[in-house]
Amino acid sequence: MESLEARIQRVSREEISIEPYNSLWPKWFESERQHLVRCLPNELLQRIEHFGSTAVPGLAAKPIIDMLIGVSSLEATKKHIVPILQRQGYEYFWRPTFGDDESPWYAWFIKRDPSTGKRTHHLHLVESSFTEHWDRLLFRDYLIAHQEIATEYARLKVWLAEQHPQDRVEYTKRKTEFVTRITRLAKQEFPK
Repeated sequence: MESLEARIQRVSREEISIEPYNSLWPKWFESERQHLVRCLPNELLQRIEHFGSTAVPGLAAKPIIDMLIGVSSLEATKKHIVPILQRQGYEYFWRPTFGDDESPWYAWFIKRDPSTGKRTHHLHLVESSFTEHWDRLLFRDYLIAHQEIATEYARLKVWLAEQHPQDRVEYTKRKTEFVTRITRLAKQEFPK
């Protein structure tokens, strides 16, 4: 049995590949959204959003659909949702939002293509109070509204993937400054 530490090391060392935008990505999101609505307890689900680079038309991205899923309770999620998704083959991690061991925590799942083992979806299950996660929708919307910024972000991601092809932690860490800066701009442009 693989230890949690070994699982984390394995998934953080998987190859990073940035691909040109694929017009099928929104359909892959919708198909997975419908699947989740059918198989998960509806009383726990609040909303399901497509976010990340695959949600931005024209943006090059890792070909993995990021889904932000609002749940009414993470404790209930652990008890009722985790077993369902694990039985379906999703990899589950109880993950810190910031750093290595800082709260708040959230439920994170990786779905893979059974024939290739490649990641197809990341599910991020959070409560509505996890503003850091919900702010990612502002980042998405800003990139959609500002193609020149999306192009700049694509260049950064390609460069980082070349520099850190099998270090997902460093790849993500090196994008943080850009994402934080653009999220600040998005909060000014799209006030709540």
